[in-house]
This record gives sequence, structure tokens and C-alpha cells, in this order.
Amino acid sequence: MRFYHKLSAMAVSLFLYSGSAAAHFQMIIPSDDMVMQSEARSVNLQLQFWHPFEGIGMPMEKPVRYGVVVEGETQNLLPTLKGVTLKDKAGNKFPAFQSEYSFKRPGNHLFFVEPKPYWEQAEERFIIHYTKVMVNAFGMEEGWDSEIGLKAEIVPLTRPYGLWTNNIFQGVVKMNGKPVPNSEVEVEYYNQSGSIKAPADPMITQVVKTDANGVFTYAMPKAGWWGFAALNEDSKKMKQGGKEYPVEIGAVLWVRTHDMK
Repeated sequence: MRFYHKLSAMAVSLFLYSGSAAAHFQMIIPSDDMVMQSEARSVNLQLQFWHPFEGIGMPMEKPVRYGVVVEGETQNLLPTLKGVTLKDKAGNKFPAFQSEYSFKRPGNHLFFVEPKPYWEQAEERFIIHYTKVMVNAFGMEEGWDSEIGLKAEIVPLTRPYGLWTNNIFQGVVKMNGKPVPNSEVEVEYYNQSGSIKAPADPMITQVVKTDANGVFTYAMPKAGWWGFAALNEDSKKMKQGGKEYPVEIGAVLWVRTHDMK
């Protein structure tokens, strides 16, 4: 688990969060996880670097890569990004990004982002979270378990959309295309309204581990967006101020659950 830290100087104010555990999550949150033919044929996507349960913001720079994969074809979406400013729970402002995507054909659309490495002074390491989210268009469902080939990636074993609350979700954590056994996976709910209060700090970020085959399992108890972040250290280091530091590689996947009514 990570500990709260001083926010970057890019923030409006500096705050020190101490003693309690909370995880950083790169986020790609679309306005819907399923688009039907009778509905609007586009989604808005919000990209931010956040503590999703606590509502604590972090600054995000323009990504290295941002795109969508449809039936094995990759489209570069970097030109569609627009810089925005978001306020976190404390009212502090942070840079983030938004984009709009219009669906031109049915099928699973796998959006992904490779952010610019984030220098975490408190932990003396860089952070790179390779992040994905899938949106299904017009009901064609083939290929929901496809891989992009990111350096770090969660490959779903459960279809990552059309999920009811309390569904069990399973995925395989991979690094450089190979399953990672015994990998820690942090799980957080996007507490967008701030209405959910954790009775104890360990309940902010749930933690599971992968088995010998790199598979993790988790049941999501509330409707909304859930983030899964498998964290591992890269074999290569990066320089900061003439010194080499470790790089935390995160494989992040977002899925949405719906209440049965």
C-alpha cells in the first residue's frame, strides 16, 4: 500500500496526507460502458490521475499514447484530447484531459492510455500506469478478452462490461506478455459523489493477489466504476536529477457494475 504524500507543486496548494493508505490510479472513465443503436452513438471519456475513493487529485500531463483498438486495428486518439481542470474533494485544481469518441461500427472498443512517467517524490520512484477500459457498441461482443500488448496489462477473464452488482470479476495480470504470479492488485471504487465513507483506512483500497497463473478474483459490492491496478517494478530504472530511481509499472483496468432493478 502507498501512503499519502505531499502533492506536486503543480497543485494550487500543498497538502500533507499522513498515516492512511490510499492508491494512485490512472483513470479512463467513459460516459457509458455500453452504447445501444437506439441511443447516442458517442461517449465522452475523462482521463485523470486520482485517488478514486478519497477524491484526492493529482496532476496529469499529456499522455505518451492514447488510443482505441477495434477488431485488432489501433486508432491514435491523442489529437482528440482536450486539457481540462478538475477540482478534487478539497477544492484543489488539477490538470486532466477529456475526449469524445463517435462509434462508426459495432463491436468492442478498447480504449487505452500510456501516461507520461510521474515522479513521486515521497516514494522516490516513477509511476507509469498502463490503463484500459472497454466500451461495447451496438451489442456485438466478440473479442472482449483481447490483448493490446501493453508493457503491463490486465487481460479480462470475465467480460468487462454488462456486469451486475456483486458479479465476480477475474483477470490475468501480464508483464511483457507473460502472466505475473503473486502480484498484488489494488482495487478501488470511484466514489465520485463522495457519499461513501470508509469506516477504517484499510477499506479505502481493497487488495488481492494473483495465483500461480497470474489470475485474480474480486466481487464488486456496489454499482459504479471499479479500478483494478496490478503494481510491479520495472526491470529498468529512470533518471531524476542525475540519479537512477525505480519505476512502478501498473496494469490498470476499469469496469462498471449496474444494479439489478
